[in-house]
Amino acid sequence: MPDAIVESVRGVSCAVGESPVWHAEEQAWYWVDIPARRIWRLDHASGATRHWTAAEMVACIAPRAAGGLIAGMETGIFAVDLQDDGTVGAERLAAPPELAPGMRFNDGRTDRQGRFWSGTMWMDMAAALPLGRLYRYDGAGLSAPLVSGLVTQNGLAWSPDGRTMYLSDSHPTRRRVWTFDYDVDAGVPHNRRLLVDMAAYAGRPDGAAMDSDGCYWVAGNDGASLLRFTPVGKLDRELKLPVAKPSMPCFGGPDLDTLLITSIVQPGHEDDALAGAVLLVRPGVAGVPEIAFAG
Repeated sequence: MPDAIVESVRGVSCAVGESPVWHAEEQAWYWVDIPARRIWRLDHASGATRHWTAAEMVACIAPRAAGGLIAGMETGIFAVDLQDDGTVGAERLAAPPELAPGMRFNDGRTDRQGRFWSGTMWMDMAAALPLGRLYRYDGAGLSAPLVSGLVTQNGLAWSPDGRTMYLSDSHPTRRRVWTFDYDVDAGVPHNRRLLVDMAAYAGRPDGAAMDSDGCYWVAGNDGASLLRFTPVGKLDRELKLPVAKPSMPCFGGPDLDTLLITSIVQPGHEDDALAGAVLLVRPGVAGVPEIAFAG
């Protein structure tokens, strides 16, 4: 099947674009620009975009069943409401005791049962400190760390049946993707094993998306590519992109057959026409629906 770049979203450039999510009820995409403290929205039907600015960095988001969004930010997990004046109303729901100054939440999303998951990282990536931890937030509150020792937590995804969890560490010293068996009732991952060592491929494993075939699409940050791995870790497709640092894909559109891909401005290439672009791609396969946070 041919690969086709549909378009780049006009008028949008993100320093660190991340965490795209399809909001089925609104028929719109949302994503964030982390250092700009912005949450962006793209309406599917009209193509209209707008953004809201928060008081602190927003790293990852998901729709809330009760309305608004849930977000992993600098100082914790927040319930977020987008205000008419372009600001972000944020109520902190929880913060782990391990979240020290110099850290923030990073990649996150809901599992198939509507629990919100996100992990932390030390913001100075040059320090390569393995202080990152992965947490679950649901109606019972914030869990203890369920995975520890991460440098740059990333790549969260769940298989279509919800029984396999995917997680990556995108730091240059790690570059690995793991899978876990996932207890859908308790919301607990176990039996961690290596799926992909990205040292054999272009780029670092950044954010990811799951398709309806059960294959894992991961952004090859620094590799100008989007890679599709089968459930046994076999690379069966590589989509070349016109940006060096793609950061995360998300399936959306009425038929879930379009990938929205965020990207990061490559240092020294700030004047490139597609620096920090948000791309829309039709890969010829559909995704699985994202689940709103149920807590």
